[in-house]
Amino acid sequence: MKTENRKKQALLFLLLIGIIAMLSDFTHEGARSIYGPYLALLGASALVVSFVSGLGEFIGQALRIVTGIIADRTKKYWTMMILGYSINLLVIPLLMFVTQEVWFIAIILILLERVGKGIRAPAKSALTSFTTQDIGVGKAFALQEAMDQLGAFLGPLFVFTVLGLNAGSDLNGYQMAFGLLGIFAILTIVIIIVARFKYPNPDQMEVKKVSKGFKSNPYFYLYLVAVMFIAIGFIDYPILAFHLNKTAQIQPIYIPLLYSLAMGIDAIAAVFFGYYFDKKGIISLMISVIFGSLIAPVFFLVDGVLGIVIGIVLWGIAMGAQESVLKAVIASLVSKDKRATAYGIFYTVFGLAWFLGSLMIGYLYDVNLLLLVIFSSTFEVLAFITLMIYQQKGGNTHATS
Repeated sequence: MKTENRKKQALLFLLLIGIIAMLSDFTHEGARSIYGPYLALLGASALVVSFVSGLGEFIGQALRIVTGIIADRTKKYWTMMILGYSINLLVIPLLMFVTQEVWFIAIILILLERVGKGIRAPAKSALTSFTTQDIGVGKAFALQEAMDQLGAFLGPLFVFTVLGLNAGSDLNGYQMAFGLLGIFAILTIVIIIVARFKYPNPDQMEVKKVSKGFKSNPYFYLYLVAVMFIAIGFIDYPILAFHLNKTAQIQPIYIPLLYSLAMGIDAIAAVFFGYYFDKKGIISLMISVIFGSLIAPVFFLVDGVLGIVIGIVLWGIAMGAQESVLKAVIASLVSKDKRATAYGIFYTVFGLAWFLGSLMIGYLYDVNLLLLVIFSSTFEVLAFITLMIYQQKGGNTHATS
């Protein structure tokens, strides 16, 4: 196939993956935007909210080391996608049936949602990476992340509208929102099935034969240390939402609207930092970590709505940059035959670190907010230092398209 035709096919395939990502993020990020206040309404504490958030990430991420290996060995990328997305999305409308008497059921469903993401994530990242040969690794992941975040922007906005039309922030409003998100869950799965038949062998789009493993690659492991520090110090949105709900600085109905704002900024940041990665490599990730280190001080220590909004903006910038560039680095470091496995290892390290960090953040929230801020910012600074060492040792990874 000529380069022009191959690039066109890669773009069309990336667009299709992006549509799937957009609809799925509309669904599960719309739900995620209200997990914190919903669990609080059911009677959960800050520690429980943070524990569920961290454990969910850990389960979903740790599972990927297994699902990544399975995807590489079987090449059943679409099977993993269909199974994973089905679990990831179809549990969300079931949350509408949870009551205060059986509040623990909500925790089980939220954890299952993360399990589904753990099943499909390595396959999805591998599918995206197959388009990078002709598009550029930073650009491909940036465009895919931008589509992701378009859905993540619209989903919380949709939830905000539903809450506004259905008795605001009471239990019925949340249950209605979860139920309506189920429509988009079903639509996503239908499109995945269609894509599976249109592109049965997506790995064939990457024709360049390069042998780059990770077992004896020192850059891969040094990079994982940086990823670990990033995850430990980064604060998940449910704890930010819980804080907003507890302190009543804004009305609860506006919490998903703030999340929608963060996701819109996330999408813009993903494109900018993804393109910047293709030009400057790991420096783009280093800059995003600086933004991440400022989130906790601004959000928790600056009084009033201004501190909240700036904190959310910083959170959105850091999330967008990290979610596009973090995965792009792996695609540059490892060849396609081992890439899903590498993504599985990457996600597992990230998930374990996120879980441990979330536990500590939840504990420190109830003890002292200043200690929470110091804990979060310190680990983001450690991540920056590690990435600087990575760069100085010659790991300034970037792709030239």
